[in-house]
Amino acid sequence: MEKKIVESEGQRQLNHRPNPIPPRLAREGHTAMDPDSELAFDLPPFLRLYKSGRVHRLMGTDYVPAGVDPATGVASKDVLVDPRTGLSARLYVCCPSASTRRPILFYVHGGAFVVESAFSPTYHAFLNNVVARADVVAVSVEYRRAPEDPLPAAYDDAFAALRWVASGAGGEAWLAERGDFDRVFLAGDSAGANIAHNILVRTLADPLGIIMIAGLALIHPHFCGKEAVGAEPTDPAFREWLETLWGFACGWSSGIEDPRVDPFRDEAALRALRALPCRRVLVSVTEKDGFRERGKAYYERLRASGWEGEAELVETEGEKHVYFLFNPNCEKATAEMARLVAFLTRDS
Repeated sequence: MEKKIVESEGQRQLNHRPNPIPPRLAREGHTAMDPDSELAFDLPPFLRLYKSGRVHRLMGTDYVPAGVDPATGVASKDVLVDPRTGLSARLYVCCPSASTRRPILFYVHGGAFVVESAFSPTYHAFLNNVVARADVVAVSVEYRRAPEDPLPAAYDDAFAALRWVASGAGGEAWLAERGDFDRVFLAGDSAGANIAHNILVRTLADPLGIIMIAGLALIHPHFCGKEAVGAEPTDPAFREWLETLWGFACGWSSGIEDPRVDPFRDEAALRALRALPCRRVLVSVTEKDGFRERGKAYYERLRASGWEGEAELVETEGEKHVYFLFNPNCEKATAEMARLVAFLTRDS
């Protein structure tokens, strides 16, 4: 799907900013005078942005409708969370469900803040499997993406959806009748893990009310920073790619020293880790992931911060970033799923 956007001030800055990625497809055979075909920014493998404001996403654009999944028996439906912004979510329940109230999984999809969707086949299949195996009630958030809506739009949408859940979800029966509001879990992969962390931190200043977050699952989290940590790659091209990815997502409003992407860059960020308002944290990383070291550092600094909860770090050997989404039936993906299910279904 291709979209057009109205050029904002951030977009004007983006269009006139020197491009750190060579515009290999700058003309694509069209005349230079056509702003709808002249490339303004190339962000492989995710998208291309044209000078007219047209966004051509290269992945994660397919849509699958809600309904009953024949493979798992899980039912899903879409709900409008906020009519003012168009914020929506896809809900999932087992069909039939257990008679007791089930944990609520609040899931935030990945995609570098710029691609993918709660309604894509990739995430629809993943949530169907999680719900079938864990028998949880799931809320998968359809947040706004950059560059049409730069960060913090995604953070604001995810937090608004979490507050909607915490306030009773407008009486939505699947949550009100089947969900256990004393067992709410936040989870996400890649950029979604980043968002999940940040909205949990936001509850320190803006409490949700009566519910408490039981756990936070960060799957291959998208965190980075100005200086390398651990064995993080120091290759200039990789560091530049990290800065470009974050800069593009937030409309060039900040660099990767931003605490939203570097959750332990300063004392204030470390205080937030120390006060993280949940009982358990699961951090999952993979051997061949450029974000691996930052995920490990998150776990280590969380434990060293004085936080009183229970943290677990799991590393999968020989795999790349979010491999389990694209090869869900392999042995390691099955083990990854089992860990998440166990995390969600533990009694304490």
